[in-house]
Amino acid sequence: MRKFLLALGLVACASIASANDTAVTYTVDQDYDDVTFGLESAITDKGLVIDAVNHVSEMLERTKEDVGGTQTVFLKAEVFSFCSATLSRKVMEADPMNLQFCPYGIFVMQTPDAPDQTTIGYRILPEGPMKEVQALLDDIVQEAIN
Repeated sequence: MRKFLLALGLVACASIASANDTAVTYTVDQDYDDVTFGLESAITDKGLVIDAVNHVSEMLERTKEDVGGTQTVFLKAEVFSFCSATLSRKVMEADPMNLQFCPYGIFVMQTPDAPDQTTIGYRILPEGPMKEVQALLDDIVQEAIN
C-alpha cells in the first residue's frame, strides 16, 4: 500500500487536509479539459447523474467590475454537483441532518499562478456515515485523474 501511495504522489500532488482545513485536493499536471472530461466520465460511469455544473470562473469574471474586483481569481473553475439516491438514503436514514451535504460536489480549478496545473477536490465530510460519501468522492476524483 505504501508503494502505491508513493507512486500516486508522483502522478498527483495530494493535499490531504488537516483537521483545520476543509477540503481534499489533488493538483495534477494535466489539461483542465482532460480533468473535467475524466470527472464527467467517472461520475456517469458510476450510474450517477450530474445535476448541475456551476461555472464559477465565468461568474467571477462577468461580475468582477460590478463588485469592485481587481484580479482574475481563476482561469477556469467549475463545481460539479450530483447525488446518489442509494447512498443519500443510507446517510440520511442514519441522520436526517446529512441532508445539508446533498448534492455532493467536486470542484476543478486552474489559477493564473499555476496555468499548467489543474486542481480537483471536494469538501471534507464529517465523521460517521458521511465518510462513505467522502470515499465515493475520492474514488471519483482518483478515476478522473488516473
